[in-house]
Amino acid sequence: MAAHSACDFGGGKAEKLALAKYRQTIWGGRVLNSQFTDEELRSQGRCPLTPEEIGLLLAALGFDNSTRLYLASHKVYGGEARISTLRELFPLMENKKSLASSEERARIKGKASLLAAVDYYVGMHSDIFVSASPGNMHNALVGHRNFENMKTIRPNMALLGQLFLNKNITWLEFCQAMAEGHQNRQGQLKLRKPKQSIYTYPAPDCMCRA
Repeated sequence: MAAHSACDFGGGKAEKLALAKYRQTIWGGRVLNSQFTDEELRSQGRCPLTPEEIGLLLAALGFDNSTRLYLASHKVYGGEARISTLRELFPLMENKKSLASSEERARIKGKASLLAAVDYYVGMHSDIFVSASPGNMHNALVGHRNFENMKTIRPNMALLGQLFLNKNITWLEFCQAMAEGHQNRQGQLKLRKPKQSIYTYPAPDCMCRA
């Protein structure tokens, strides 16, 4: 998804070469270089959030280091170097490897659909779900949780992009902007608009009519 976004994640020339390779091998060259600059992409909310950015979002919304996180991901771009900052903010962080035994992991190793099913199951049974970037699993999980009336934070990507580009913002100002920008993005039921996915927005189509 990092490669698909055409965004810059601060890795310099090595990153550009790596993402170009991903675009070719995974996406078959279907991702073209964007006509927008990285700043414009971020301001428009088109860039996936990094683990560091997710950590800052959660901290700004009031989650402290006693919060237990589950990282639902097959592979995080940048590896442990990217995850370490998030782990420092939230040391009680789990993933499939830490929750499952070696025998359990061996049974599902290399089986992408089963690995994704574990993430989906944990995501559906979590108190709160937060997504770093839209995608098929995100859409299905958000829609399912909304249908069950479960708290689901949908990050305001455009707002976050603009705030992260502001080098002069204080922590207090950032927290205030996060609180205001996410008041109506925490799982409130929204009616589906034309052309929107029924999986992400199950109402009113999937609701009983009296």
